[in-house]
Amino acid sequence: MADALDTTTSAATPEKAAYEPKASLQYASAVGLQAAGVGALVSAVQNALGSHSSGAAGIFTRTGGTIGFFAAMGATFALTESVVANQRQTDDALNGAAGGCAAGFLAGIRARSLPMAVASCAVLGTAIGTLDYNGKNLVPTDTESIEERRKRFFKQPRPTASPEPVPDAE
Repeated sequence: MADALDTTTSAATPEKAAYEPKASLQYASAVGLQAAGVGALVSAVQNALGSHSSGAAGIFTRTGGTIGFFAAMGATFALTESVVANQRQTDDALNGAAGGCAAGFLAGIRARSLPMAVASCAVLGTAIGTLDYNGKNLVPTDTESIEERRKRFFKQPRPTASPEPVPDAE
């Protein structure tokens, strides 16, 4: 009877890697802080290129909202991505697409436009989903050498068929 309830996998079937749940709040806070750093850099550039009398404090007083916005987008993306991954118990491109959609929607809401929010959701979700689908890498990772690529690109000469000798009819 115990053998009938045995649910172990046999050696003939390949085992799928077990999903490890992500710590959502830890991941979201880490990405939010990193995005806030990027936002501070963008705010500094905005402050340097603008003409004003605020001085260096303008990074926080004039364009400081950029820092918070970047932090909010980063945290929203990371939280959505990890929550969706934990609910689905898979780690694939759809998780990144959902996170990108949430972050894009937030960008559209900041612009106070629902059509822009929906469009930003579609664009960012598609972009991040595609990036995740391609292995989270912008550069192809094939290990093909230059010589192999050259041989594949250029036409190869056809093998010459050796003429068979005609038997003499004597």
